[in-house]
Amino acid sequence: MAMSGGKDDGAPMMEMNMTPLIDVLLVLLIMFIITIPVATHAVNIDLPVASNEPPPPNQVDPIKNKIVLTPNGEILWNGTAINQGELVRNLEQSMRFAVEPELQFEPEANASYDLSAKVLNIIKASGVTKFGFVGNEKYRQFGKG
Repeated sequence: MAMSGGKDDGAPMMEMNMTPLIDVLLVLLIMFIITIPVATHAVNIDLPVASNEPPPPNQVDPIKNKIVLTPNGEILWNGTAINQGELVRNLEQSMRFAVEPELQFEPEANASYDLSAKVLNIIKASGVTKFGFVGNEKYRQFGKG
């Protein structure tokens, strides 16, 4: 690259030297990139607490199981209210079958988004592969359901 030192007519050079400005901006950009914290994604899950109660009767259907989330914050497994610890136990039990049963997930219209996200994370962590969302046909038109 050629450098010009101005004209030879004796007049002062009126253009600003941009090289130091660009160097400072590049150093600042590198400093900002270095100081940005690393994005970490964490899913906080409350682990179930062991209890001395006998386990409830077998609730897992070997063909098809349905999880419904109610607006009251309840988790229904085939119509029976359960907590998150029992959900984990039922999912583990369903994974023990030779042929994995189908798992259907249906949150009701005003169910908590937070509870939905927690239940979906539990399902994902269990390793279920036959999973589907059902009941979406009720919400084909906005505001109905």
